[in-house]
Amino acid sequence: MARGEDIASIIRQQIEQFGTMVTMVDVGTVVEVGDGIARIHGLAGAKYNELIQFPNGVIGIALNLEEDSVGVVILGDYAEIKEGDEVRCTGRIAEVPVGDALVGRVVNPLGEPLDGKGSIRYEKTRPVERVAPNVVLRKSVDTPVHTGIKAIDSMIPIGRGQRELIIGDRSTGKTAIALDTIISQRGGDLICIYVAIGQKSSKVAQAVAILENYGAMEHTIVVSAHASDPAALQYLAPYAGCAMGEEFMEQGRDALIIYDDLSKHAWAYRQLSLLLRRPPGREAYPGDIFYLHSRLLERAAKMAPEYGGGSLTALPIIETQAADISAYIPTNVISITDGQIYLESDLFNAGIRPALNVGLSVSRVGGAAQTEAMKRVAGKLRLDLAQYRELAAFAQFGAAELDKTTRAQLERGQRITEVLKQPQYVPMPMGKEVIILYAVINGYLDDVPIERVRAFERDFHRFMEMSHPEIGERIAKDKALSDETEEALKKAIAEFKESVPY
Repeated sequence: MARGEDIASIIRQQIEQFGTMVTMVDVGTVVEVGDGIARIHGLAGAKYNELIQFPNGVIGIALNLEEDSVGVVILGDYAEIKEGDEVRCTGRIAEVPVGDALVGRVVNPLGEPLDGKGSIRYEKTRPVERVAPNVVLRKSVDTPVHTGIKAIDSMIPIGRGQRELIIGDRSTGKTAIALDTIISQRGGDLICIYVAIGQKSSKVAQAVAILENYGAMEHTIVVSAHASDPAALQYLAPYAGCAMGEEFMEQGRDALIIYDDLSKHAWAYRQLSLLLRRPPGREAYPGDIFYLHSRLLERAAKMAPEYGGGSLTALPIIETQAADISAYIPTNVISITDGQIYLESDLFNAGIRPALNVGLSVSRVGGAAQTEAMKRVAGKLRLDLAQYRELAAFAQFGAAELDKTTRAQLERGQRITEVLKQPQYVPMPMGKEVIILYAVINGYLDDVPIERVRAFERDFHRFMEMSHPEIGERIAKDKALSDETEEALKKAIAEFKESVPY
């Protein structure tokens, strides 16, 4: 009889458990917590960069996989977490929402909105870390990213798929160049991603307000990890932004990403590494600090047409201390990128803005990323400017003894410098840039007093728009300066100089 009861209890148990799924979850116990880092015993199956679930809905990322414990950085408020808490593996690698739903929004590195415009309805996520496309998938850079800044478009051209570093001391206009480039893409096909790392909330809000005022938020995603956010979020921010950009690149579209700035990113990573008790190296940075930035910037690429033909252009920003570009992090990033735009405090304070040091700035893609029209006027520009700088260094010892040719070169150089000055947030269309650079290089401004050069430029653009709009339109459409267009331009300049004497 007892046997019959046993069978009945087993059947009853099976009926009660019918339909329930048996799942295995890797669990561990918090043995130590503090400063945004938790050390966990257990979690034998944890993967690198895996999301770890804490009590109270807090998420962490597994960064240290040791023999008897796992070091986890906590992405949120760690005040509630205590020793002895049970934690679980989620099986998900750190990922962010991607796609068009994010365009026009301000989000944190986890893809959560910060702009108060409601939740984001995304359809897809991507892992924040991914291996960069290999050489076979890539194509050489050949299409320009038009920044609207005369000095950059003419002498340090940026191509789609390039990585161009913007470097300089604080308050030299690095962010201004990045924002001008974003504003310049209005009405174009380039999606922009602005990643703010470790900046004050007020500064990020100011940048967003500027982009909104100039109608640039319509094609921009802002990813922000504020200075008050945990170091883990600041570490994650550029990778999250990069994953969002890669999604557009893989759809065959073009994207531009700005990392503002990677110095603060390196500081955040140093903080995490020291808290995770990784051995410190030079300047207390961990041994893999180069790899931190190389694996990020290598993901910028121009894909070959058979692989979609999309591109991701990266403009990392580095802040130097006392103009020391040979410091550890600046030299690391200079060696990873395809050139740098070097901004100088002395030039900035002298009123030359953008404060571009043409001697130390370089684009390793060069003319390949320029239109034919710009190539034609810019080739002579860099040479003229280099000669002017050399002569100016000698001329300060005794201007009276200079011969006529040298004095003419100095005068030309001063006018080129004036023309290359440009106010903030007014990027210039390519046609206009070519017209004014053509005029100054070919000596049409040599008889204009230096203090009147800016006024000449303003009035000349207005005259061209009113009387000869077809010239600028033709240059913009053909992206070349044909002999016919050049003749028309020469006549228009002569006509303007007759009508408005300077």
